Amino acid sequence: MRLFVQYIKQRKREILLGAGFFLIFLVCFLLYRLPLQVVCYPAVLCALIGGICAWADFRKMCKKHRMLEKIKSYMDVLAGALPDPKSVEEQDYQNVIQMMCRFQKDYEQGMTLRYEDMVEYYTVWAHQIKTPIASMRLTLQNEDSSLARKLSGDLFRIEQYVEMALMFLRLDEKTTDYVIKEQDLDDILRGAVRKFAGEFISRKIKLEYEPLDCRIITDEKWLSFVVEQILSNALKYTQSGSIAITIEAPKVLCIQDTGIGIAPEDLPRIFEKGYTGFNGRRDKRASGIGLYLCKKVCDNLGHQIKVDSVLGEGTRVFIDLDQRKLEIE
Repeated sequence: MRLFVQYIKQRKREILLGAGFFLIFLVCFLLYRLPLQVVCYPAVLCALIGGICAWADFRKMCKKHRMLEKIKSYMDVLAGALPDPKSVEEQDYQNVIQMMCRFQKDYEQGMTLRYEDMVEYYTVWAHQIKTPIASMRLTLQNEDSSLARKLSGDLFRIEQYVEMALMFLRLDEKTTDYVIKEQDLDDILRGAVRKFAGEFISRKIKLEYEPLDCRIITDEKWLSFVVEQILSNALKYTQSGSIAITIEAPKVLCIQDTGIGIAPEDLPRIFEKGYTGFNGRRDKRASGIGLYLCKKVCDNLGHQIKVDSVLGEGTRVFIDLDQRKLEIE
């Protein structure tokens, strides 16, 4: 119906012109006192023929409209799929469209090349920066002092940020290095906890963890990254108390802390890229990237992640590791 109304508006000039001709003939016949039937019969006949022609023209317009709607989403083939032009004006419009398509294609290719160059540069940079970090860690391992321990903790944070940058770059790649197979969840958890052992000890935060004896289907490296990010956040926002790692049926990993918690108004947006919320505004180190990456990785792995928190009491992070069956490589 809307298309028909648009057609009437488009053909408004022709309709008004035909009505004007009819009125001219009607006035002339009335002035000469001719019978009204003389003008009504040919008028009805002309209106019938005009209606048939208008209907045919409307169907033709509908066909062209559907064709344009169909190819509108395929910009790469748009230039070659346009209907044949019926006038000089249509040909001009098609020339403009073809020129815009070529411009858009060239622009997209240029932006793709620039993005690939940027990703390659930062990937190389991230790998290169790992060499001096490893050298500094070896140097600090030979010293046993409060300053060395503090520097080791700061260096570990730097390693985390570098690894976060690498993961951020890899998430947008067309192909990833996922290796999906059966894993021992305890092996993944012990590896992640071991990295934070120094911070647990220095800050006197209790770790409540017993072997979970659970086997899952996942990618070890990417799930380890998720667990490390969650533990990092738990330690960052827990000044004292404990962090517990448990498993709930059927295979839901739960990491709970006794930290400052998350404000209720922030909970719906914590997985948004760059969103830091109230806690992030208090802690200037927050980037709003960690939980965003966790959500993206879990989605790619077929796991579901959700957060439950009470302000001032603590936060619980749940990772459903049995959310979807994945193919084992």
